[in-house]
Amino acid sequence: MNFYYKFYANKEWVIAMDIRALRYFVELVRQQSFTRASERLCVTQPTISKMVRSLEEEIGEPLLDRQGHSFQLTEAGQLLLARAQSILAELAQLQSELTDLQRLRRGRLRLGIPPMVGQIYAPLIRRYRQRYPEVEISIVEYGGRHLEQAVSDGELDVALTMLPTRSGEVLQSLALAEHPVLAVLPGQAEIPAGPLALSDLQQIPFLLYTHAFTLSERLEQGCQACGFEPTVAARSSQWDFLAAMVRSGMGVAFLPEPICRQLDLQELRCQPLTPPLLWRLGVIWHGQRYLSRAAEAWLQLCREQQAG
Repeated sequence: MNFYYKFYANKEWVIAMDIRALRYFVELVRQQSFTRASERLCVTQPTISKMVRSLEEEIGEPLLDRQGHSFQLTEAGQLLLARAQSILAELAQLQSELTDLQRLRRGRLRLGIPPMVGQIYAPLIRRYRQRYPEVEISIVEYGGRHLEQAVSDGELDVALTMLPTRSGEVLQSLALAEHPVLAVLPGQAEIPAGPLALSDLQQIPFLLYTHAFTLSERLEQGCQACGFEPTVAARSSQWDFLAAMVRSGMGVAFLPEPICRQLDLQELRCQPLTPPLLWRLGVIWHGQRYLSRAAEAWLQLCREQQAG
């Protein structure tokens, strides 16, 4: 392993040194003996002498003032010793941090989720935290399209979102679950019971998620396929606010079945769509960038959940 280091004395020297040579030099000074240093390093005395001469040749100055079997450090030797000890300490710290990363004793996971997904996958996030308590989890809530862009741009490591994505060549994905999307209507709405086509609802104002949400895009595409453009009364990024607007009689909302379980069905009713609109959830990541150990561990946990 080589590194480049600058010494400033009467002139500037730029030196490429072998880390091993620095270790040998520091140990020699510490032991104050070629014999003891060779025993500690498990190398021969000529090997240490060769390393010291190599350093002196690179620097262009003697490092040791040899006096028989003993030696003193020259000015250049004292300067090298101080810097070498600092460099070796930093390398040791780096190795320790890298080992911690490999064992996930530290690190950071940048995770993106849509607002309505968080409560569904809170148990998975808790399992990750229990397994890797030293990893900091940084969570941001965006709509699906924003999440895709954030992962593409490297702002996020991974994200939970609705599949498929627009960026199929750049983003990789792992499907986790799928749930039907239901029409959410006021409890007293004059709509027949049973499955509803989107065209059955075209006279009712739609209450949709904002344009940043993939689900809204799929709904509007479905309406276009049925030959109409929906009248959008309001948009929100919060499912509970959409439900509240339905209760007030403003229109119809469309929510995934797990979210509908949390609604008060004494005031609201939820009906399936035909053909079904599926809320397919998965985890996405950039397929052409370095993936951190923390992110790899998250994907492994997602695979375990998928398999289980």
